[in-house]
Amino acid sequence: MTFTIKEGQELKKAVRQYNRILAIGSQQRSDPGFQHAVNLIQTGALGKISKVNAYVGAPPKPYNLTEEPIPADLNWDLWLGSLPIPIHFNSQLDPPITIEPEQNEKTMGAWRWYKEMGGGFTTDWGAHMFDIAQWGLGMDKNGPVEASPIGDGTEYMSFKYANGVIMTSETFDEKKTKGVKFWGELGWIEVARGYFKASDPKFMPPKTEPADPNVPYETKIPHQLNFIDSVRSRKDPVVPVEIGHSSCTVCNLGNIACTLKRTVKWNPATETFVDDTDGAATKLMHYEYRKGWKLV
Repeated sequence: MTFTIKEGQELKKAVRQYNRILAIGSQQRSDPGFQHAVNLIQTGALGKISKVNAYVGAPPKPYNLTEEPIPADLNWDLWLGSLPIPIHFNSQLDPPITIEPEQNEKTMGAWRWYKEMGGGFTTDWGAHMFDIAQWGLGMDKNGPVEASPIGDGTEYMSFKYANGVIMTSETFDEKKTKGVKFWGELGWIEVARGYFKASDPKFMPPKTEPADPNVPYETKIPHQLNFIDSVRSRKDPVVPVEIGHSSCTVCNLGNIACTLKRTVKWNPATETFVDDTDGAATKLMHYEYRKGWKLV
C-alpha cells in the first residue's frame, strides 16, 4: 500500500479525516479458496494454530541494472518522484506498453525488486500472503511483536505474535509455491492461488467449476465490484486502509529486520519499536524525501 510505515500511518489519517473510500488491492480476500481457509482457522476447525508458513520470496536487493539512455518521451525526474537521486534509468524498471498496436509489457516492472525503489518479494508477495496469514490469525489492524531477519543460520525471515504463534516466510512444498500453510493441533491446510491442500479431506473447500486459465487472476474474482459497492454505499470495502496498512507494516518490519540484521521488537498498538535504543529501526520507518516533495 505504501513504501514506508510512516506513509501508511499518514494515509490512514487522511482517509478518515477526509471521509474517503479507499480499497486495497488485496484481491485474494475475495477469492472463495482463501475465504474457506480463513473460515476454517477462525471457526477453530484446525484447533489452536501454532505456526504459519507464508512463503513470499526474498527481500529487496541493491539496484544493479546497467544505465540506459532515458527515452525522449519519459519524464524520468517525475517518475522517480520523492525518491532520493541519483537512480539511473533502465527499461526493465517499468517496461513500456503500446496501444497501437496493443502490446502489454513483456516482463514485470523490475523496480519492485530493488531496495532503492521497492521492497522485493517481501512486499510484492508479502502484501498478499502475509495479509492472508494476518486475516486468518485474527491480526487485522494488529501485527507481530517481533520480526527476525534471514541470517544466523536461518534461511527465512520470521515473525512472532503476542499469542505465541510464529509465522515464517518458509516454503511448504518442493515447487516453492507462494502461499500460506496453517498448522493446527487438529491438522493443516495449504492455500495459494488456484491451489488448496489439506491433511484431511474434510478440510477441502466445496468443488467448483474450474476457472478459465486465459482469464487473469485479478479479474476472476469480484474484488473490484466490492469497491464500486463501497463508493455507492459509503461503507468500508472488504479491505480498508487500516487492514492494508497493518499487512504492509508486516512486510516492512521484515525488511527492516533484514537491513539491520537483527531481531526488532514492535508494539502494534502504538506502532512504535520497542527497545530501539540507537533509533536505527525507527529511522527506517521512513526516509528523507528529496527537495520539492513532502508528506502532508
